[in-house]
Amino acid sequence: KLDAALRTLRRGGVMVWPSPEVVEHMGAKESLVRASSLSFGLEGTAAYSSEAELAAGLRRTVAFQPRVVKQNRGAGGEGVWVVRLKEGNYCKALGERCCSDDEVLLVSEVSNGREEEHSFAQFVEFCVKGKTEKAGTWATKSEGKYLEGGREAGGRLVDQRFLPRAASGGELRLLLAGKRPVGLALRR
Repeated sequence: KLDAALRTLRRGGVMVWPSPEVVEHMGAKESLVRASSLSFGLEGTAAYSSEAELAAGLRRTVAFQPRVVKQNRGAGGEGVWVVRLKEGNYCKALGERCCSDDEVLLVSEVSNGREEEHSFAQFVEFCVKGKTEKAGTWATKSEGKYLEGGREAGGRLVDQRFLPRAASGGELRLLLAGKRPVGLALRR
């Protein structure tokens, strides 16, 4: 929604920065995946651009530890979900077990903090196809469909480990121009 609104403004001659095209080119959320193996990255961060990738990957990662699943486009916490197992029965090592379709998740959208209960299969359905009968009833205003348009249109989900400290204190972002720091931003 945000990208479409920004593009409309640009077509009308209003300068917005960064443009959706620049953000997509920079791959801000994609950089989380690329940095996952570096010393400052979060190991186990993945990106999914198909229903099969999402179901297979998230089935393993959420069985291991709480996750943050975020859409590749937009900002402001819409389409960013904290995903936990309701029973809290996490395995000790990644891949030791996988979630079943009927396993109950507690999901909270960052933009409003409201917690909802859905099965694993319902969460995947919502992320891929939106508010369908198979996805169950959702209270969120978000429409889901985060993979819509495919990778070329920014339809991807990033899956990374949930950090409780970031949720309570926010995250500090270093803004760079090339290799030169130009600012710090605290995001809560």
